[in-house]
Amino acid sequence: MPPFRPSYRVVRALELPQSYAPRTILRSSTRRCMWGGPLPKQKVDPLKEWREPKPSKWPNRFRLLMLPFIGAIIYSMVTDDSVKAESPTIAEKDALTKRENGVTEQSPMRLRMEAFVQQHQKQIVSELEKVDGNKFQVDTWQRPEGGGGITCVLQDGDVFEKGGVNTSVVYGRLPRAAIQKMRVNHKALDPDVDSLEFFAAGLSLVLHPHNPNAPTVHLNYRYFETADELGNTTAWWYGGGCDLTPCYLFDEDAIHFHHAIKGACDKHDKGYYPRFKQWCDDYFNNRHRGETRGVGGIFFDDLDETEKDQEQLFSFVQDCLAAFLPSYLPIINKRKDMPFTEAQKQWQQIRRGRYVEFNLVHDRGTAFGLNTPGARVESILMSLPLTARWQYMHVPEKGSREERLLEVLRSPREWV
Repeated sequence: MPPFRPSYRVVRALELPQSYAPRTILRSSTRRCMWGGPLPKQKVDPLKEWREPKPSKWPNRFRLLMLPFIGAIIYSMVTDDSVKAESPTIAEKDALTKRENGVTEQSPMRLRMEAFVQQHQKQIVSELEKVDGNKFQVDTWQRPEGGGGITCVLQDGDVFEKGGVNTSVVYGRLPRAAIQKMRVNHKALDPDVDSLEFFAAGLSLVLHPHNPNAPTVHLNYRYFETADELGNTTAWWYGGGCDLTPCYLFDEDAIHFHHAIKGACDKHDKGYYPRFKQWCDDYFNNRHRGETRGVGGIFFDDLDETEKDQEQLFSFVQDCLAAFLPSYLPIINKRKDMPFTEAQKQWQQIRRGRYVEFNLVHDRGTAFGLNTPGARVESILMSLPLTARWQYMHVPEKGSREERLLEVLRSPREWV
């Protein structure tokens, strides 16, 4: 008789659902004060649970009460030849690891990256709420295949017409066609398998301010990993970057933004900033228009063991993300209350149209997200502005600030 190996999914099925938690006795919802009238309703912050998560209500001793029952089920499985062993997916492995040990420096990079982006999401949302004066709507979602995400969106705020700060953690399987395409940059992938498990985690951010003098900003940092049938990592890589998209160019803003990013790059490799700045100018480019989307920043993709080891690249991504708030907050605080005209607002709408064109025509991240089974379309298209404009054959006046911006977008500059 072959050695018994219980099905991982069956054991997981025996975990107690939350519906078995001790029930709270329901009392009348209409409480009255000492003079007979109903108590005034207390204001409840709908984001409090996300901002201040409660500890688990499950005492360990309650789980122990179920051990005899679980043991009996496992014994019956030993005597049943029809039950076959199944290898746990990496999503199941990670869920078990987080429950048992939490996330530490010894955890798989998947879990460390997930924890890192979620921590910075809270920090960034908190700081942006101070700038705008309004709260983000927080929307959590789950994927049946494993993982999920937290979408934080602010619409019609005092400073931001639309802004989003999203984290996503995605588990799934790559089909053979996708594996073949990825092998161009990752030779470690086996070209002969029909599918591979994959994991992707990242933080994406886009902010579209009301004021046309205040620039739009975009950021994305992500980690991708594939695994074989036994759950062993077969390939991994990092990607990301950030860029600034003004409607009206202030040279000092572009210089400040690029200086902050360069500082993060130079801590790891003096060659990173010029290399990734050029990559950004080449990538965020509306080639059908012959102009870049904005005044650039940095962009990189497919950074794996051929670049540096995993810990070094993780540290690099951490420093890049940490540089965002110092790079953007001084700019938005300086420009958000500047006066503007209706004509300037119309120009902003035209420039936003160009932003939409890039995201829907050229952006690989948007294409990958929309083609991923079970993709959450609302989160993927969060990057698009609330309003935009396409005006036929619009040409800015000679010598105007609008024309100067186009000149810079057609011939990208070195800012630091």
